[in-house]
Amino acid sequence: MNAKKFYPWIVVSLLWVVALLNYLDRQMLSTMQEAMKVDIAELRKAEAFGALMAVFLWIYGFVSPFAGMVADKVSRKWLVVGSLFVWSAVTLLMGYTTNYTQLYWLRAVMGVSEALYIPSALSLIADWHSGKSRSLAVGVHTTGLYVGQAIGGFGAVVAASFSWCQTFHIFGIIGILYSIVLILFLKEKRSRRQTETPAETGNKSESTTSHKDGLFAGLTIILSTTAFWVLLFYFVAPSLPGWGIRNWLPTLFASSLDIPMTEAGPLATITIAASSFVGVFIGGLMSDRWVQRNIKGRIYTSAIGLFLTIPALLLIGLGHSLHAVLSAGILFGIGYGMFDTNNMPILCQFISTRHRATAYGVMNMMGVFAGAAVTTLMGRWSDDGNLGASFAWLAVPLVIALLLQIIILKPKTDNIQ
Repeated sequence: MNAKKFYPWIVVSLLWVVALLNYLDRQMLSTMQEAMKVDIAELRKAEAFGALMAVFLWIYGFVSPFAGMVADKVSRKWLVVGSLFVWSAVTLLMGYTTNYTQLYWLRAVMGVSEALYIPSALSLIADWHSGKSRSLAVGVHTTGLYVGQAIGGFGAVVAASFSWCQTFHIFGIIGILYSIVLILFLKEKRSRRQTETPAETGNKSESTTSHKDGLFAGLTIILSTTAFWVLLFYFVAPSLPGWGIRNWLPTLFASSLDIPMTEAGPLATITIAASSFVGVFIGGLMSDRWVQRNIKGRIYTSAIGLFLTIPALLLIGLGHSLHAVLSAGILFGIGYGMFDTNNMPILCQFISTRHRATAYGVMNMMGVFAGAAVTTLMGRWSDDGNLGASFAWLAVPLVIALLLQIIILKPKTDNIQ
């Protein structure tokens, strides 16, 4: 009985490590630019580096909806295992690259493999955890992403101690070995979509055809839901500064504070990751308690977090002192963490368990597309010396998203089955 009681948190623990590796393997490239451009000349141009970061995002985005559709139909355990194994193998191979073209295509393959992970993992966690622990569980898992992002910030430090090739080799091998751990211990959740009866749902046709629907049936359902479109914009708007900070904040810190990348990389990533770590726990605990008293508790918690990111972006973009930039980074991290931990729980209030992975896949796609576009654009702004101003302008869509969410979203339940 105790094993059954605590296994939902074991699932979160197992996936936490995968989340860490997910962001670590993609993030460390952004801080190893200085070391890698010695051997790969194309990386000396910021726009070329931006394109390298963006190809991952474009591929990741295109695959995300299909990853969600597949996750709603097959075993999410094996999607997670396969995803981890492939992107870890790609990370290993990146250590053997000798030119920009090889690096570019491997980065594209990484986009395919990593896209399979998030919709499957969050859907699995949402099924294992009830409303009373759902936001906290998602939040704990999300901290793995932040820790991976923070450790990735040390890519330049590790590369300086060993080499950028060896850095890719080490973390690639770690991921491959951990995929074996998942095979042994991670379990699929037999959710209501697999076990429910017509009497439980009151809808015989939906219950009996859940496995007979085509791959795109769930997509049709979620796109006909008005609340989903609001959630989609609300998810996409913060993705602009979110991806911009992941890919360009180390560069901004280095230029605005006039410090080397070996210091700027860890400083930028740790500041955001550590404060986001705090934010997800604040947002998770607050949301799980607030929703027990007010059905819009999750929405209000998320809105508070998003509100904090708006002045933070202005300070990040326009500040030039260490105190101002770090304070802004901390404020952004806390706010973004509160927002990030409530995306899937809020989605559960409007989308059935049978279609959540698909819905999150679509949201992930649009968020990543926005990130890919802004990553490339910020590369051009960086070449022109306007990187700081670009961060400040990204606060504008957040104001619009905040108003839409508070005014339009009106959930009737915390968990649509």
